[in-house]
Amino acid sequence: MWQRPLLCQLSCLLLLAGCTAMDSSRRDAEPVAGAANLVVDGVPAVPESVLAGLERYRNTRSASLLGWIGDGVLIATRFGNTTQLHQVDAPLGMRRQITFFPEPVAGASVHPDPARNGFVYLKDVGGSEFYQMFWYDNASADSMLLSDGKSRYTGVSWSPSGRWLGYSTTERNGTDWDLHAKDLRGGRMILQEGEGVGWSIEDWSRDDRQVLISQYISVNESRLYELDVDAGKPRRLLPDVTAGFGGVRYGPGRSVYFTSDMNGEYRRLHRLDLDSGAIEVLTAEAPWDVESFAVSRDRQRIAYVLNEDGVSRLFARSLVDGAFIALPPLPRGIVSGLRFHPDSTRLGFTLRSATAPSDVFSVDFRARVLTRWTHSELGGIDTNRLTEPELVRYPTFDDRSIPAFVYRPQGTPPHPVIVNIHGGPESQSRPSFSSTTQYYVNELGVAVIYPNVRGSRGYGKTYLKLDNGRLREDSVRDIGALLDWIAAVPDLDADRVAVTGGSYGGYMVLASVVHYGDRLRAGIERVGISNFVTFLENTQPYRQDLRRVEYGDERDPDMRAFLTSISPLTQVDKITTPMLISQGQNDPRVPASESEQIVAALKKGDIPVWHVVARDEGHGFRKKSNRDYLTAVTAMFVERHLFDGKPDDEAR
Repeated sequence: MWQRPLLCQLSCLLLLAGCTAMDSSRRDAEPVAGAANLVVDGVPAVPESVLAGLERYRNTRSASLLGWIGDGVLIATRFGNTTQLHQVDAPLGMRRQITFFPEPVAGASVHPDPARNGFVYLKDVGGSEFYQMFWYDNASADSMLLSDGKSRYTGVSWSPSGRWLGYSTTERNGTDWDLHAKDLRGGRMILQEGEGVGWSIEDWSRDDRQVLISQYISVNESRLYELDVDAGKPRRLLPDVTAGFGGVRYGPGRSVYFTSDMNGEYRRLHRLDLDSGAIEVLTAEAPWDVESFAVSRDRQRIAYVLNEDGVSRLFARSLVDGAFIALPPLPRGIVSGLRFHPDSTRLGFTLRSATAPSDVFSVDFRARVLTRWTHSELGGIDTNRLTEPELVRYPTFDDRSIPAFVYRPQGTPPHPVIVNIHGGPESQSRPSFSSTTQYYVNELGVAVIYPNVRGSRGYGKTYLKLDNGRLREDSVRDIGALLDWIAAVPDLDADRVAVTGGSYGGYMVLASVVHYGDRLRAGIERVGISNFVTFLENTQPYRQDLRRVEYGDERDPDMRAFLTSISPLTQVDKITTPMLISQGQNDPRVPASESEQIVAALKKGDIPVWHVVARDEGHGFRKKSNRDYLTAVTAMFVERHLFDGKPDDEAR
């Protein structure tokens, strides 16, 4: 029996999503007749109280810097259902939309020659991540497909003259990552071809004659090469070093700048003299990762970002004499997307914080002035109610301290808790804006905790390796320690805890309800791994070897047995916690079969499970209509299991 939506607000929401809520008594997943992009199983209609509370929170926006166009900026933002490209010609000026697709645009790179007046952008279909390259002509507003329409293309990189567009592609065999360079006037070079994955173009020399390339083996190991374009043969740099590397850029003369954890715990900024082989560490005193950096086009300045306990600090230095360049004060937050203006005197970037969505800023090195380019809307949310998190550290089973960001609500304690576990597995939870988190804290009175369990980046390479191989479940034990900590904190309610996460974080959710189900009221899992063996066998071929380095090779009998033993699917008989599971049907990373098999096993065990599948999504929901529906269902699920369907009055 189909239930009628409770109000026109819900009707509009579900119409956009192409879905109608299904009565909870229906146990078989079915699409909605005539609009079948969402398939739901066991999900009841969303009540009016949930929709009313969410209305403002689902209409926030953000903006991210992609590059400079003249004296304006190219940004990614969303005004409709998907993220598209916009141009802003002056600070806080109108965002002029220039792409209009039903699918989101994944990124763009502006041509370095202003006379060409255009850029290349990437776009896939249905979340498949088989990105295609398109040339956009700014004068005519015409787009031209540059790729084959079916293979995967990533990592676009212009040579300084703009003659060559470099990129990584799987077009040869669907598995290996080859490096090509295309002349838009005709012709193509093969820069690197052979077996292997993780290849990327890092930078070009000023005369277009040399290319810095890298191969990512794992978060703990990369390899760097310099390729002579005429000779066509790469020369490995630092061949005796086994370490993790980040960005790599040419500096003045025959110098190369790179980040690496070689000979230390943290990713530091280094300078390599290509002629002598001498290496200088530029951030030796900083006990934090240099998470990103950029070099100006004239190779005279460098800007870099330190990740200090999850918060960014921006620095700039002269590459002529090494002196620091004074910068104006920046708001506290997370800095990303560094882009020098072609004149080398301005630096653009994206800045976000726990209480402000991403926006675009720039610094003028001559005037020492901070300029704001965008001011994203908050959907009518009262900014005075937005909550800053507290950074805490809690003890775990081996006497280590686990960092976590805690968002605490107002109202009478003790508060129910949502534990939000990041993916990666080597990502890092940081104090970044989330309208959903702010909704839980401010409207429902729920405390939200973001732990950085062992294996998270940002705390040194020793910490990063603590969950490798057969240590995988030690990170799950860190969640058990967090539940102990919650029980000892007076203002938190250890009897009302839910756990949520996506991708690898989805595995962590499933593993948590396997091991600590008697202490959890609900599990919310998005695009998660339920069985490491089937995941490794079914993820896209161009990803398999990368993931085998991280998790283990399922083709080895001993490792296969271990991976099977720790997989939630093989321990599903231990799960008693109600679950909400969501998945994109076209997910190339964690195939939809991972969700399907755990849902089937839970239903067989008569465990309450809600299942939401988007047929036009991949690794997460990128379309606003789909995301709005899932957010509403998730909020309803939280209310039902943390409040027995009746949130505390004081939180309203």
